[in-house]
Amino acid sequence: MLRDIASMQEADKKRLREMVNKGEETTKRTTIILDKAERDFIDSLIKEGKEPGIKPLISKMLDVYRNMMIYDWRFPGEYYCGISRIAFVNVELLNILIQQIPKERWREIGKKMGDALKISMETTLGVQAARQENWEDVFKRLMVQGLGDFCLKDKYILIKTPFIGYVELWAGILEGLLETELTMKTTVPPLVFEIKTKQEPRAL
Repeated sequence: MLRDIASMQEADKKRLREMVNKGEETTKRTTIILDKAERDFIDSLIKEGKEPGIKPLISKMLDVYRNMMIYDWRFPGEYYCGISRIAFVNVELLNILIQQIPKERWREIGKKMGDALKISMETTLGVQAARQENWEDVFKRLMVQGLGDFCLKDKYILIKTPFIGYVELWAGILEGLLETELTMKTTVPPLVFEIKTKQEPRAL
């Protein structure tokens, strides 16, 4: 009986060691040494309520780093997301450019832009944008790149806070990107488009 008790105690100790070791594998403590200017900057963000703390800030930074593919950037000056070079551009500059294009051509040009976005996403992310089951990933990528907040509700696509405010251009972009046909339901944000038809993806 004493042997049974000793065996049970040893088994309990083994399970405890396994639990402790498992915890050590999943959680690792890391020490980061910050210089005074860096620490002052972080403290000011927290004090002003822009960040809740150092740990959430670092988690956000890593999320941005991963989603924006900052590991491909040649900072400063050249930024890439996969095969596509990107730049931080004021919306006012794009509006000036768009306004020089006849309005009746906006949808046509939007489709060409959508085709380019589709190729970029398929090459960079390996996502076939024309397949509706992938639209959530496509919309997330557009949101990460700052183009707006996109969502699909039944047979409607909504764009909240679009970076570009021209509905005809967006209709073309989404038609080229998603290979679908849309009807514009609103002319001011939030932009709403009804899906008229859903075609099979074109062969590459």
